[in-house]
Amino acid sequence: MLKKLDAELNVLQNALRIRSQRQELLASNIANADTPQYKAKDIDFKSAMQSAMQQAETNGTASADPRAGILKQTSSEHLSGDPDQVKGHSGDVLFRSLVQGSVDGNTVDMDLERNEFVDNSVRYEAGVTLMTDKLKEMMTAIKGEG
Repeated sequence: MLKKLDAELNVLQNALRIRSQRQELLASNIANADTPQYKAKDIDFKSAMQSAMQQAETNGTASADPRAGILKQTSSEHLSGDPDQVKGHSGDVLFRSLVQGSVDGNTVDMDLERNEFVDNSVRYEAGVTLMTDKLKEMMTAIKGEG
């Protein structure tokens, strides 16, 4: 039972870590909406989670780095996964494809960024709520209440 609880908490921990990293990237995109030549970045959450969970299984730890995976193209809108197209990280942080051209070379689409930011925020809060509920259940079981 302890392994099952540990596995559930590990999944939630990885999800929150990746959501937090994604929130930082989305905030950076919004902050740089008027910066010439700025290229919007994002994380493919699904592949980052798969990578984190595979690494956690391989290492037997919960502290897998979600950026350590192999880049994988899951949409025609994503880049090919060529390491030369990734800046600053060895996995899962990709430049967002150009949705709307701009004269200054900036690829930030504010409508898209705001929508993704809000969606990611809601999902992060849901993850925090799930984690809190799991911890409350554990405390209830330890105290022998209920």
